[in-house]
Amino acid sequence: MTIKIKKQTQEKGLIGAVQEPAEVDLSLCYQCRKCSSGCPAARYSTMTPSEIIRRLQLGAGNELLQSDFIWLCLSCETCYARCPMQINVAAVMDALRTLSLARGAAPPKGNMPLFNRLFLDMVRRFGRAYDLPTIALYKLRIGNLSQDMEKIPTMLRKGKMAVLPPSGADKKTVRRVFQARGAKK
Repeated sequence: MTIKIKKQTQEKGLIGAVQEPAEVDLSLCYQCRKCSSGCPAARYSTMTPSEIIRRLQLGAGNELLQSDFIWLCLSCETCYARCPMQINVAAVMDALRTLSLARGAAPPKGNMPLFNRLFLDMVRRFGRAYDLPTIALYKLRIGNLSQDMEKIPTMLRKGKMAVLPPSGADKKTVRRVFQARGAKK
């Protein structure tokens, strides 16, 4: 009896759609988990950065776009700094967020996409993060302005939040980055 083996093209999952915009090669990851052990957001999620990378390597589909971690990622690049293979996991999370929005995946709990959009709008406008109006706009949009308001005076007094917009930012460079990113889409 002869057995015929046919070469079939398999769906590669999300990995191709993630690697190109993130400009990373996820096949380099050997799962040392240094990214996860240093991640400040990992303990708040059901997944870790290393698990997301591994699922991508194994051909994960659109179910990964519904992970809460892609929205909890702070893009602090601690994972990138710790990675012995220099894989930019924060760029992978950005690509997954973009794909999640583009493909209409189930929205995460809460309003993380709204907060991310407002935060980036403030960076685009002022060249740096400007917390006070970002938080105020977010609270207005979700309809819960009074929650956590008692913390604002303490944060202002301790210098954790500025009343005036940040100065000294190179707004031209920031504008150019946003324009280049918009052109890539």
